[in-house]
Amino acid sequence: MSEQHDEVSESAERAARDAWVAVGRLVRRLRELAVEGDLSAGQASVLVRLAKHGAASASDLAAAERVRPQSMAKMVMALEDAGLVERHPDPEDRRRQLVSLTALGLERRLGDRRAREAWLARTLQERCTEQQLHTIIEAMALLDEVAQS
Repeated sequence: MSEQHDEVSESAERAARDAWVAVGRLVRRLRELAVEGDLSAGQASVLVRLAKHGAASASDLAAAERVRPQSMAKMVMALEDAGLVERHPDPEDRRRQLVSLTALGLERRLGDRRAREAWLARTLQERCTEQQLHTIIEAMALLDEVAQS
């Protein structure tokens, strides 16, 4: 693969750097928001993964989340104790257990997301003009196109 650094404009480099920093800060801030009975970052990530990809074994979750199987077993147990996930036999291999979201787990996942989206909407409304909000909308559409390429 040839290096294309020389072909990238200064403005493209700055846009990339600024977007990286801003998105990183925003993600960290959204993760910091306390929701009643908040889960650990790892537990929340497991709920997100199960909501996006469906049932998975604890070992598959551990690999996907890049944690030790023992750590994932503890996370799954805590989520199960909270009624957010359940385990059931894998229909293809009855020796394996699959972890899936319960209705409460899905509700919790969506509730956390809604709370964070509501905070962001209120903060944007307080700090931005209507024109700035439209600029953000346009910029996000462009970044989404880039992410899909």
